Amino acid sequence: MSGDLFGSALQERLARQAPLAARMRPTTLDEMVGQEHLLAPGKPLRSLIEADRLSSVILWGPPGTGKTTLARLIAGATSKEFVTMSAVTAGVKDVRETTEKARRRLAEHGQGTILFLDEVHRFNKAQQDALLPSVEEGLLVLIGATTENPYFEVNAPLLSRSTLFRLEPLSQESLRVLLDRALEHEAAKAEDDALAHLVDKAEGDARAAYNALEVAMALADQRGDDETVTLADAEAALSARALRYERDEHYDIISAFIKSLRGSDADAALYWLARMLEAGEDARYIARRMVVLASEDVGMADPMGLVVADAAARAVEFVGLPEAQLNLAHAVVYLATAPKSNRAAVALWRAQADVRERPAGEVPRHLRDASYWGAKKLGHGKGYEYPHDDPRAWVPQQYRPPELADRVYYEPSEHGAEQAVADRLRRREEEPT
Repeated sequence: MSGDLFGSALQERLARQAPLAARMRPTTLDEMVGQEHLLAPGKPLRSLIEADRLSSVILWGPPGTGKTTLARLIAGATSKEFVTMSAVTAGVKDVRETTEKARRRLAEHGQGTILFLDEVHRFNKAQQDALLPSVEEGLLVLIGATTENPYFEVNAPLLSRSTLFRLEPLSQESLRVLLDRALEHEAAKAEDDALAHLVDKAEGDARAAYNALEVAMALADQRGDDETVTLADAEAALSARALRYERDEHYDIISAFIKSLRGSDADAALYWLARMLEAGEDARYIARRMVVLASEDVGMADPMGLVVADAAARAVEFVGLPEAQLNLAHAVVYLATAPKSNRAAVALWRAQADVRERPAGEVPRHLRDASYWGAKKLGHGKGYEYPHDDPRAWVPQQYRPPELADRVYYEPSEHGAEQAVADRLRRREEEPT
C-alpha cells in the first residue's frame, strides 16, 4: 500500500514539474489537433488505431507534429504490450532482448508486442537489419518515428514492410488552438499579438510553441502586477522582435522589394527580403515574383537572370527554409546587379494590343500546316523557305498576316547582352535579300 502511495505521489510531482508540452499532451485521439488527413474520423491511421489492427508503420514528420504523442495514444489503445526504445541509445543487443521477450510473451500469454522506436533514422544498417526478421514474421509491430526522409534513412526491406504516414507541420490555426487550450489549462491570459507572435515563430512545431509560451508565462508571472502575457514577453521568450506585417505591409513591402530590384539597388532589395523572411512571408511567393521580374525587367539584357531566378525558386521547393534563404539572397543580388531591359515585355504588350485592337489576319498559306493528307492541294506550305537551307540559317520571308507586316514589337536596347541582339538584327536588316 505504501509503495502505491509513493508511486502515486511521485507521478503527481513529475506531472507538476513536467514541461508545458508534456502537461498538455493529448490523452485521446479526439484531443489531437492537426493531422486531420490521418486522424479525422474514418481516416486510415485513426481507423487502424481504434480497431487495434495497426501493423508496422513509419511516422515521418518535422519536430513537434505529434509523432511521440501518437505513439502514446496507441500504447493506451492497444491490447498488445507496448515497448519504447530510442535509437539514440539502443543497440543490436537491446533489439535482440526485446525480440526474445516478445517471443516469450506471445508463446506464454498470446500477447503481441508493439515496439516504438524513436529516431529510427539513427539506427545504422546492421541495427535495422536486426529488426527485420521480427517485423517480417509479425512478432514485432514496429512504430518508427523519424524527422528524416525514410526513403534515404530507413533500409528498403524494412520500409517496404511498413506503412508510411507523413505528418505535416501544424497550421497557424491549429497552433493557436493549442496555445488557447494551454492558457485555459494554466489559468493564464495572453494578448492576441503575443499569441500571434508565438504562433508565427513556431513554424508548425507544437513543442516549440508550448515551450515559448511557458517562458513567456514565467516572465509575466515575475512582473507580479499583471500576469497577462504581453507581446514584449513573447518577444523576450523567443529572443525575436515581432514585426508588423499585416495585409497592407505585405503588398507595400513586396512592392518596395520589386522596385529595388528594378532599380538595381542590391542592398535595398536584400533589406526588404530580410524583412519578408523575418515576418514569415511565404518564400515561394518571393521566388515567384523574382521569376517574373527576371523576364519583365532584366529580360534579354541578361538572359541568365531567368535561369538564376528559376533555380532559386526550385531551391525553395527542394531545400526549404531556412537554408533556401541563401538561394533567395543569391538571386536577389544577381537580379539587382544585372543589366536591365524591359523590351521583351514591352514587345509582348505591343503584340497583345494589336491582337485586341486590329483585325485578325489569316495565317499566310506558306506558313500553314502541310503535314496532313490533302493540305498541299490547298496550297498549304507552298513557297515556304526552310531557313537551314540558307548558309545564314535565316531567310527573309513574311511570317505574319499582311495586315500586320510592318508592325514592330521588339526593339532591343543597348544594355548588356541585348546589345549583341540589337547588332545581330541590324546586320540582318542591312543584308541584301
